[in-house]
Amino acid sequence: MISRRSRFAPFAIALAALAALTGCARHAADDAARAAPRPVHVAAVLTEPVGDLVRAVGLLTPKDETRLAFKTGGVIEAIRVEEGAHVRAGQLLALVKQAEISAGVDQAQQAADKAARDLARARALFADGVATEEQVQDLTTATSVAAAALRAARFNADYARIVAPADGVVLRKLAEANELVQAGQPVLVLGGATRGWIVRVGLADRDAVRVHLGDAAGVHFDAFPGQAFAGHISNIASSADPATGTFTIEIQVEPGTAQFAQGLVAKVSLQPGAGSLGRVVPVSALIEANGGEAGVFVLDSARHVVHRVAIRIGRVADGTVEVLGGLADGAIVVVDGAAFLENGEVVRVAADDAGTPGKSG
Repeated sequence: MISRRSRFAPFAIALAALAALTGCARHAADDAARAAPRPVHVAAVLTEPVGDLVRAVGLLTPKDETRLAFKTGGVIEAIRVEEGAHVRAGQLLALVKQAEISAGVDQAQQAADKAARDLARARALFADGVATEEQVQDLTTATSVAAAALRAARFNADYARIVAPADGVVLRKLAEANELVQAGQPVLVLGGATRGWIVRVGLADRDAVRVHLGDAAGVHFDAFPGQAFAGHISNIASSADPATGTFTIEIQVEPGTAQFAQGLVAKVSLQPGAGSLGRVVPVSALIEANGGEAGVFVLDSARHVVHRVAIRIGRVADGTVEVLGGLADGAIVVVDGAAFLENGEVVRVAADDAGTPGKSG
């Protein structure tokens, strides 16, 4: 009699053989997958201008900023505007009490009238032979001096009032009515609207020497989130501020439809007009960057093999990094897939990079 074990033995052997064949097929597929070159994107090392952005923070102010004061000191009678008020050219903004000013004008007027009478009398006496020519000449001079004093008194009276020199907005109010102010002491600060708006920033010497008149600037304000304003450098100080040691840079800003206000905090990004030449690669080519050191995989185009190379890096700008050492012009580096490569690995350049190794994927 045939045993149960003998009866099922052929089936067991067949199952074992099938499993072995399946395992071999799986291992063969894995080996084939490992043997297939990994697709990568590449780019060539290029020599081009390298210039990173200069960033600074400043305050917005009108280009025309005028500090208005009385020419003659005195007690302020009234200030007829408040901060933020829009004014028109010729509008009366403030005046001092006129009693003393008017008295000075009256005194000068009386002196001028007396000098004129004295001169007329001396001329009549000279005609009669009583007065001398010298006396007439002296009184003529005295009359001219009195007339000049009257003009000065009237001029001072005119500037005992502050009148808007142009259309604009009151930026600051530095005094109040009934305060005693000295001659020339600022009372109001007026911002004109005719020459636009500027942002003033202070740059260290290493940045100030890199920028030039006309260089483009991007300006952002917290007051206008998500909105960028175009600008350009309109003035560069020729000497450093002795208090801060920085150079004041003025950036002309175009407001567009925005309603600007004096004192808004601006974040400025300056793009120097010309950068120095340097070798650059895409930032995505770097692996294990640490300070000024990094690594890249360089492609041997003839063998389609990559080798890891240590490089020194410098400035970073617009998605590229400056290569200070370790790579030559025209070297081809892996920019996509480098993190998964091993030294000496065979790779396959992606189809869209095959003809243009300088292109990054």
